[in-house]
Amino acid sequence: MTLLEKLRCLFTFGQGVALPLPPIPDDKNPFDLFATWYDDAQKSGILLPEAMSVSTCDATGQPSSRMVLMKSFDRDGFVFYTNYGSRKAQELEQNQKVALLFHWGVLQRQVRIEGTVEKTTQQQSEQYFHSRGRGSQIGAWASKQSQRIQYEGELKQREAKFSEQFKDQEVPLPEFWGGYRIKPSYIEFWQGRANRLHDRICFERGDNDWHTYSLHP
Repeated sequence: MTLLEKLRCLFTFGQGVALPLPPIPDDKNPFDLFATWYDDAQKSGILLPEAMSVSTCDATGQPSSRMVLMKSFDRDGFVFYTNYGSRKAQELEQNQKVALLFHWGVLQRQVRIEGTVEKTTQQQSEQYFHSRGRGSQIGAWASKQSQRIQYEGELKQREAKFSEQFKDQEVPLPEFWGGYRIKPSYIEFWQGRANRLHDRICFERGDNDWHTYSLHP
C-alpha cells in the first residue's frame, strides 16, 4: 500500500460511524447502490476491495466459506471464476444457493448477498481466462484444486509439465475451469454507526422489482 493510500485509509476510517446513510429512494436499484459503495471502497485505498467471502453448503448441510475475487458485476449478478472440480464448485452443483459477503472495514461497511448461481458462458470464461497472466493460465492447468497433494513437488512438476506442453502457443481454456454468476434475491447494506446503532438497508427481490426495508442493528 502506498503512502497516499495509507493516508486515504486514515482519512476515511470512522467516516461510517460519523455519517449516517442518506435516505434511499424507493425506486433505488441495489446494484446502483453497490456500484457507489464499491467505488468508495476502491477510492479509500483498501487492498483488494473486490475480495468477497463465498459460502456454500454440501449435501449434508455443512457450510464452508472462502475468499475469492469478484471479477465483474452488473444487474445480472456478481461473477467469479474457479476450477469446476474445486470443493466450492462441487457443493454448488449439489446446492445452488449461495451467500456472499463484502467487508470494507476502513469504511465501516459490509454488503451481504444471498441468491443462486449459474455458470457463465464458455465465451465469457474464455475472455476472462485469456486476460490473465500466462503464469496464472498455466497454474489453472497445474492445480487439481481442493484435491490432496500426493507427493512433495507434485504441483511444481505439474506446472513444468504444462509449461512445456503449451510452450510457444496460446494456453487453452481448461474444460474444467470457468465462471459462476451469483443472481441475488437479497442484498443487505450495513453501515457502522456510533453506539452500535448501525444502519441495515435491505433489498429483497419480488416478482417484478425490489422491495426495500430496514432492520434493527
